[in-house]
Amino acid sequence: MNISQAVVKRIKMLCKEHKLTVNALCNASGVTQSTVNDIVNGITYNAGIVTIKKLCDGFGISVREFFDSDLFSDLEQEIK
Repeated sequence: MNISQAVVKRIKMLCKEHKLTVNALCNASGVTQSTVNDIVNGITYNAGIVTIKKLCDGFGISVREFFDSDLFSDLEQEIK
């Protein structure tokens, strides 16, 4: 799994845990629906850290909590 795939899975996981739809997350975080849809649908390969921070604010968690998941433990090397 690469970092982009892990970010998508983590966002979906957190939406489920917090009982939020993507639309509700957008409203809570101030990130546009199109941006979040592009991330979740794999159109945007590189979600910026500022966007991730805003999403974390929408979830009510820290960036550290976002990345504190086994999803990020064994990522493939990005440089090949």
